[in-house]
Amino acid sequence: MKKFFKIMLWIIVILIFLGTFVYLFNNSRQKEVTYEQVAPRRIDIERTTVLTGKIEPRDEIEIKPQISGIIAEVNVEPGDEVREGDVIARIKVIPDESTLSNAQNRVNVAELDLEEKRLAYERTQALYEKKFESREKFEQDQTAYQRALQELDAARDQLSIVKDGVSNTNAQQSNTLVRATITGLVLEVPIKVGSSVIQANTMNDGTTIAKIADMNDLLFIGKIDETEVGLLAENMNMSISVGALPDESLKARIEKIAPIATEENGANTFELKAAIDNPGDMKLRAGYSANATVILNSVTGVVAVPESVVEFAGDSTFVYICDCGEKVSYTRVPVELGLSDGVNVEVRSDNITEDTKLRGNEIK
Repeated sequence: MKKFFKIMLWIIVILIFLGTFVYLFNNSRQKEVTYEQVAPRRIDIERTTVLTGKIEPRDEIEIKPQISGIIAEVNVEPGDEVREGDVIARIKVIPDESTLSNAQNRVNVAELDLEEKRLAYERTQALYEKKFESREKFEQDQTAYQRALQELDAARDQLSIVKDGVSNTNAQQSNTLVRATITGLVLEVPIKVGSSVIQANTMNDGTTIAKIADMNDLLFIGKIDETEVGLLAENMNMSISVGALPDESLKARIEKIAPIATEENGANTFELKAAIDNPGDMKLRAGYSANATVILNSVTGVVAVPESVVEFAGDSTFVYICDCGEKVSYTRVPVELGLSDGVNVEVRSDNITEDTKLRGNEIK
């Protein structure tokens, strides 16, 4: 029985040894490698770059009050269209006590002065009519009386402005009426009825009543890397795609490229502005994220191959031409390359034509 187990053990060992030998022998044999065959094609190639940015109106105006006070009325809300001169808000004036007192005192003084000048004028007029006073004196008192009338009107107008913010002589142009200074779309109304507002002065910028922009004059504002900025120029065309409008495409033209770079995340970029050709029927909004595609260079009807079939060795490039006889073989030949779009590359060498077969990727 023991002899039987010994024989079986030796048989198992021998089988394991033979299996290992066969496995190693098969793996050591060189496998035949086959490749895809690629034919050059005559195509158009464009080298493009994509810029990320956003849509912004060229002119965005902040409407600020000409007087300080409390918002009594708001006539617009974001999204409304307004025309230049439209009243967008009304301000209730809260007068300064000192200024109000001075204006009231001016009215009182003007009234007393007017009464004095009136009495003097009427007395002189009566004497002049009886030939007891000279014409010169009569005209002097008449002029003084008229000036006193004008001074009282001015004092009362000043009191009205200080008290109510409204001029008696030109109520339509009252500082209490906040008007749109351009025709456009209301983007933002950061105030509401009851809000306090102050006018702009040397100490502060003043309260913004509304932001208005002409949405028919828009810009694409984006960034381009320093490695590609030299390939762009003013008046170059670009295609704009807006993330919020995936089915739409806009045309634009480069207007300005910043002369100085800004550093972002360790890379130097240049700001670019392009005027958008808005067809008018597209509802664009300020702040939309967008991408701009610019054609940097292009060639048409050139012989091209996939970049994957090209071998790069230092400054030299090679392809493998197929000798597709009974036994397939490949010959390594140098080639001159032209423009590339990242997928296909132009081949300028005369030995590569549309009839040439090239070695492609290995078939697994």
